[in-house]
Amino acid sequence: MSIATERRSNRRRGRVAPNDAQEVQATSMPVESQWNRTRTRLVRIFIWGLVLAAMAGGAWSAQQYFVAEHGPNRAHLIFHTVSRKDLAINVSERGNLESQANIKVYCEVDDVRKDGINGTPILSIIPNGTSVKEGDLLVELDSAALREYLDVQTLATQQAEELCLLAQAKYDNQKSRNETAKAESELTVQLAKLELRMFQDTQSGTHKLEVEEIKRSIDDLNNDILAAQANLELKRNDRDGIESLFKLGYAGKSECERCRLDFLQAESSYAANINRMKTLLAKLTRKETYEKEMEQLKLDGKFDTAERSLTQVVRNNEAEIAQAKASMEARTDMLKKEQERLALYQKQFDKCKIYSPSEGMVAYAVSREGEIREGANVRMRQRILSIPNLKHMQVKTSVHESVLDQIKPGMPTSITVESFSDQSFAGTVKSVAVLPEHTSYYSYSQSKVYQTVVLITDEVERLKPGMTAIVEIHVDRLEKVLTLPVQAVTKEDKQVFCFVNTPDGRIERRTIEVGVSNELEVHVISGVEEGEQVVLNPTVLLDQMQSGDLQPPASSTKAAKGKSSSG
Repeated sequence: MSIATERRSNRRRGRVAPNDAQEVQATSMPVESQWNRTRTRLVRIFIWGLVLAAMAGGAWSAQQYFVAEHGPNRAHLIFHTVSRKDLAINVSERGNLESQANIKVYCEVDDVRKDGINGTPILSIIPNGTSVKEGDLLVELDSAALREYLDVQTLATQQAEELCLLAQAKYDNQKSRNETAKAESELTVQLAKLELRMFQDTQSGTHKLEVEEIKRSIDDLNNDILAAQANLELKRNDRDGIESLFKLGYAGKSECERCRLDFLQAESSYAANINRMKTLLAKLTRKETYEKEMEQLKLDGKFDTAERSLTQVVRNNEAEIAQAKASMEARTDMLKKEQERLALYQKQFDKCKIYSPSEGMVAYAVSREGEIREGANVRMRQRILSIPNLKHMQVKTSVHESVLDQIKPGMPTSITVESFSDQSFAGTVKSVAVLPEHTSYYSYSQSKVYQTVVLITDEVERLKPGMTAIVEIHVDRLEKVLTLPVQAVTKEDKQVFCFVNTPDGRIERRTIEVGVSNELEVHVISGVEEGEQVVLNPTVLLDQMQSGDLQPPASSTKAAKGKSSSG
């Protein structure tokens, strides 16, 4: 069996040949219907069943065949000279084009009318398939209801702003009044404290000064009493002397009366000073005894009252400022909510006109909710259209599980599009899925494929989403290695061999060791040398064996017979 044919058959059946673990295979999974794949698989199984039956009956245990009377018919053989060349290891797959940046445009307008109609009507929409630039108007939704809500909310927001400003002014005024009241109370406390200290000062306090003043008055009055007493004695002597002279006739009556009057005046002045002295002494006693204690109690009470008043003022200030602050914060929160509601309505109103976020082509969304058209209703978060960027495309394909371990992100690729087969595009592998794609329950294929995304690195023109593309992933490249065409290599059980045309004209079956391969050639590690010729169509030898035209050499036949007889 040809190794190339067997590999293709195994890949389509979802199996890997025994030697495929050491070979790098590159296969494509054509996109065809389940029935075509099943029918092709059954036909190939039937054909290769016949071939295997023929091989089993041919007793291919001999290692050499000769150009003798039993040699092969060389006229039908095609030979290939073994050579060294570069071997490119590629994996080819088919897929579909799509945009790298497929921007989806959604309806962001809520249904504020609450009229029982689910959604907002489309007033106008750009035609499907139109090329647009960034900033072009795409869709305009009905904004009449939002306009009404926006006007009402604007008025409510203005009223909330006025109330908020009023609450702020009240808060500022209350804060100023609190500061004034507190300052006055603190001043009262300080004055009461200072007055108390002034009263209690033993050196220059108010009580001390008042007592000293009374004492000085007593001292001055005492001097006046002494002077009045001396004057009284003098006036008494003058009176007595004049009265004696009057009795003797040496003084007149008027002069006698005058002396008596002076004496009475001196006596009255002396008595008045004595009375004033008693008053001052009583006042001093009262000041040092009763008034001092009374003033002390009065000043202590005044200071304590001032302190309590300050505490009460502070508490009242806290309560009043808290109330004013709460009112201001409530108004501020109300204003914030009104502003948020206004911003929401304004944003919703602005969203009624949808502009293109980038350059691309308009593609209407397809959904079960109905056709996208003018007059249709669209609900919140419903997709209206998409804008794929046609300059940056990618290919979404599937890789068979047999070559999955060879594909890595970042590998270079070559991409051709069936509609533009004369042009090739460079690309790289973007991602390889971790899990296989979901297969239908009714699918007969047991093989698994993994979604792979390949980016086209160049900017492209004329490519459209959905076009069929062929991706060739460049897995590896071997330089100057021995290669054979895959059709020259056959397999039997676990052995890989080819047929070599020897210099003496014989056709030799030779076991070889192979490495990686692509769809055309396989790397030969050992078994053949450069310059040797191999049979390019080994199936001819299989046909000659089946018909009996080709027999093994006599030595091989005898050996086979001896082996069978000994058995």
